Amino acid sequence: LGQYLQPSKKHLPVHRYVHPDEFAEYKEIGLSKGFLFVESGPLVRSSYHAEKHVL
Repeated sequence: LGQYLQPSKKHLPVHRYVHPDEFAEYKEIGLSKGFLFVESGPLVRSSYHAEKHVL
C-alpha cells in the first residue's frame, strides 16, 4: 500500500497525506487477514521489495 504523491503541478494534488502510523496499521490488518507479505508506507510502490517476497 502506498501514498499518491503529486509528480508535478500539472498532476492532481494530494488529497490527504497518510501518516506512517496509519500505514503501519494497514500492514497489521493485512497480515491479520492472512497475507504473507504486506509492504505499507508513503513511499511504497507496486514492486517495492518484490525480490524479497518470491516464494
